[in-house]
Order: sequence, then C-alpha cells, then structure tokens
Amino acid sequence: MAVSGIILVIFVTGHLVGNLQIFAHPDKINGYAHFLQSLGPALWVVRLTLLACVVVHVWAAVTLAVENNQARGPEKYGVNRWLAAAFASRYMKHTGIVVGAFIIYHIAQFTVGYGGTPFKTSLDEYHMTQAFNLFGVPIVAQGAAVHDVYSMVYLGFSSACVSIFYVVAIGLLSLHLWHGADAMFQTLGVRNHKWACCLRRAVGIFSLVYFLGSIVIPGAILTGLAKPAAGTAAAAGCGACCAPAKPAATPNAHR
Repeated sequence: MAVSGIILVIFVTGHLVGNLQIFAHPDKINGYAHFLQSLGPALWVVRLTLLACVVVHVWAAVTLAVENNQARGPEKYGVNRWLAAAFASRYMKHTGIVVGAFIIYHIAQFTVGYGGTPFKTSLDEYHMTQAFNLFGVPIVAQGAAVHDVYSMVYLGFSSACVSIFYVVAIGLLSLHLWHGADAMFQTLGVRNHKWACCLRRAVGIFSLVYFLGSIVIPGAILTGLAKPAAGTAAAAGCGACCAPAKPAATPNAHR
C-alpha cells in the first residue's frame, strides 16, 4: 500500500502541475497534451503502471480491512469511541470509495469522452501560434494542428454540477492524501519521535496546497474569474459566466 501510494502521490502532483497550465496561453496546455499523446506506447506503459498501482492499492486496503476485522473477532465492541485517531484516518475507506468514483468519472470525461461535456475530438483543431518547448527542447512545432484541450477543460468546468463534484472529490482526495502520506512514512520506517511532528506538518501543508491548487481550476472557471482566450472554442461556447478575455497580442492567435 505504501509503495503504490508513493507512485500515486507523485502522479497526482505532476498531474496538477500540468493542469495549472490552463491559466497560461492555450499553446501551453494544448502543446503539453499533444506531447503526452505523441508518446505512443510509452504513454500506455505509464497508464498501465498507474492502473496496476490503483489495483494494488485497493487490494491492499481490502486485505488490511479484512485482517483487522478478523483480528477483532466475531463479537462487536460494546462501546465505540475515538480516542486519538485523526479525522482523516477515521474515514479512509469512505474517502477512498469516493476518490475511486472520481477517478472513473475524470477518465470518462477528459480521456475517453463520456462525461457529458464537449470532448476534444468534437471541437475544432487548435493551431499552435508558437512552438511548445519542454525544458528547452522543441516538442510541438508552430502552426501544428492539435486537439483543443484548453477549450475542453473550460467547457467542462463551466457546468456547475461538474465543478462542484470536482471540488468535493478533490477535498476528499486531499484528506485521503493527508493521512495516507503520513502513514506511508511510518510504514517505510522514516518517521520516528524526532521527525514525526515535522513530517506530519509537511504532509498537512502539501495536502492543503494540493487542495487549493486543484480547486482553483474549476472554481475560477465556474465563477468567471478566469476568462478563456478570445477566439477559442471556449470563448464561443462558455456563455456569459466565462466571457472571453482580451485577444492575445499575437495577430490571428487562434483559428
């Protein structure tokens, strides 16, 4: 559970960093998404690895729950009272179930296209106004036609139901991370009486930053604080709640 948890924590952190490019020029997230799609077999290796980690994580959780129940015996406790368990630790099973449902819907919406919102393949292709570079290396050429992931995200989160569900799910995921990452250090033998307090605070700060960084995307789009770039499909289809921002400085920036 701890090892699979480490891999999943690294993934959700990198996933958030990539998603935050939605607040930059459309070239950024569209170029980034095209780069990921262009990985081909390597992308499927990553996906299958993550899927295996999720399966192992769930299997470990179920196994531990069964062992705990067996160790307690058939008789129920006469009194159930929490003494020192943190709030996040008490509801790990519950948050895990909701997070699992969230992952399924997230993949259905933005990866498969069955989320009830406009999918990237149903939108007009986006033409890169400038090259997309990754660590200084040209990845996507200027003028290349790519999927308009930028508009897909804006249009998806313009739905109040979708955005509210994401905020609630991210909140529960952050709680899950809070206790899970803290327990992970203990499982791996890293936490002791000297480092326990610092590690717990670091995990708490990380979970809070992750929560705020994740909800700012649907929150800003739904409330209209973030405006889609003029000329994009998002600007044309979002409605009044996300009226387009001023056109980009580059002439004919979006086609």
